[in-house]
Amino acid sequence: MTKLTLGSHPYLLGFEQLERLLERNAKSGNEGYPPFNIEQTSDHSYRITLAVAGFAEQDLSITVEDRQLVIRGRQGDDGPDRVFLHRGIAARQFQRSFVLADGVEVGDAIMENGLLHIDLTRAQPETVVQTIKIKRG
Repeated sequence: MTKLTLGSHPYLLGFEQLERLLERNAKSGNEGYPPFNIEQTSDHSYRITLAVAGFAEQDLSITVEDRQLVIRGRQGDDGPDRVFLHRGIAARQFQRSFVLADGVEVGDAIMENGLLHIDLTRAQPETVVQTIKIKRG
């Protein structure tokens, strides 16, 4: 039995890059931390919200790498002066990735009450009708 992949489907031409993006995102190590929401804020915009309590703006980085939005968090060391009797608040690093479709642009990133909001907009493509002339061979 032959495995039918997105790139090998006869009606989907030129989607090999999309298949590679999906495979890469599946392997990116996105576990459940930090938790996040994705909401549609209008017909052409979205907002990703990550719960990053305990992280300061300088502990976070947001990059777009090959159509992939990558949010990383790394907290600094507490220092030798702090002695914890109980430590229930995790201070671990994380990386969360989201694959962006063509035309999706990353807008503002806003930190508010321990939540990191990242706004995305999707440009509306123009409808293009192209007529192809038939040549005699």
